[in-house]
Amino acid sequence: MKNGLTIDIGNTLQKAAVFSEDGKMLFFCDKEHLTEEYLLPVIEEFSVTHSILSSVGESAEILANFLKKTTNLLVFSHKTSLPICIKYKTPETLGLDRIANAVAANALFPNENVLSIQAGTCLVMDFVTKDAEYLGGSIAPGLEMRFSALHHFTKRLPLVKKQKINYFIGKTTEESIRSGVLNGIADEINGAIERYREQFGELKIILTGGNKNDLENSIKSTIFAAPNLVLNGLHKILTFNAKAHL
Repeated sequence: MKNGLTIDIGNTLQKAAVFSEDGKMLFFCDKEHLTEEYLLPVIEEFSVTHSILSSVGESAEILANFLKKTTNLLVFSHKTSLPICIKYKTPETLGLDRIANAVAANALFPNENVLSIQAGTCLVMDFVTKDAEYLGGSIAPGLEMRFSALHHFTKRLPLVKKQKINYFIGKTTEESIRSGVLNGIADEINGAIERYREQFGELKIILTGGNKNDLENSIKSTIFAAPNLVLNGLHKILTFNAKAHL
């Protein structure tokens, strides 16, 4: 396999990236909707031979048919072969983005325990052991969801926008909400890290997702910021399957 195209169809954005054979990202874009007209020049410019398509949002049948004609397409599903072992009790319910995330985390730190934290719409933690076994993790409301819930489920609390804070005790209602949400989610993350360490020993911490910049200074442990972790994981999965069919 030479250059590979990875596409992640999410609930809000559709992302695409081209990786070289050695894993270097040559191209990246995120759009509300990826089209054949947009992707064809990318495929031609970077001489793409293989592609992988992951969709957790809308149907991607039209895009899949296009990629089948122009590349060797792998449609990512729960049945796709992986370079890690999934120990989740209900793998058919496991989000494809979480699987790709775990694969990328293991590739970044092979032979080490890794806790990957996705700070986006939801706060998602995924744990992969040093033996390349994905055990599972946790899903909780993300920052924006917490702010929205406080406003939506009460009569008088305002909808507060996130902003960086340097206080613990809020002295107004808005400050109190920001303290509760921002300090609360930071304490949640730090507490989870300690619990993983108590059970499994040393581990690497990866922070990714749209809200990573809001949280990275609040995490007590050494962290590794990893943008586009899902796309990197998809490339690892594509490479693993392409080599298996050589």
